[in-house]
Amino acid sequence: MVVTLDDTKRSAIATELADLKALQELLIATEQKLLPAVSSDSEISNRLNDFIKDDQQDLAVIQGVIDKFSGSVQPRDSIRQYVDQVHRLMDGTELTLYQKVSAHERIKHQAVMTGLIVHKAAQVVGEDVKEAIGPLNQVNFKNRAHQEQLKAVLEVLGTRELTGKDPDQSVWARAQDAVAALRGVFDGLTN
Repeated sequence: MVVTLDDTKRSAIATELADLKALQELLIATEQKLLPAVSSDSEISNRLNDFIKDDQQDLAVIQGVIDKFSGSVQPRDSIRQYVDQVHRLMDGTELTLYQKVSAHERIKHQAVMTGLIVHKAAQVVGEDVKEAIGPLNQVNFKNRAHQEQLKAVLEVLGTRELTGKDPDQSVWARAQDAVAALRGVFDGLTN
């Protein structure tokens, strides 16, 4: 039996989708703004170019979901204000490159969570909504993968910012990182 939503619930999910679209547009804009700042590092630059390509494709998917699900809907005012604030910070000089990429990673996290919440809502409301938002799953997957890649970029940029040197990426350094993480877990258990 297909369950249909009342207009209020459908509108709430549609607004969440509009918020996701605004966040996805923001991701593309911030990636484009960050690209010139990392142009001397081909690995990070290539990664950002890949993100831009994926995010543009994902924006089209999100728009397709919105079109199938609800048609025209606007993001919340708070999201619009947030987008304006991020643009101001990304265009300004008050944040370092590391801080800008860190802010970008948080936007990516917000997009992931927004997409997942829409997915979870669709699971409990009915087949018609699940079907409409189905393509959103690939967007959630790619955004989550980007988020993990951004953590590696942050590690490099943060270490460079603090020391002027690249982080040690050797196998031994990674083993030391793992030991430190485990030590933190065990210390937490004993305290």
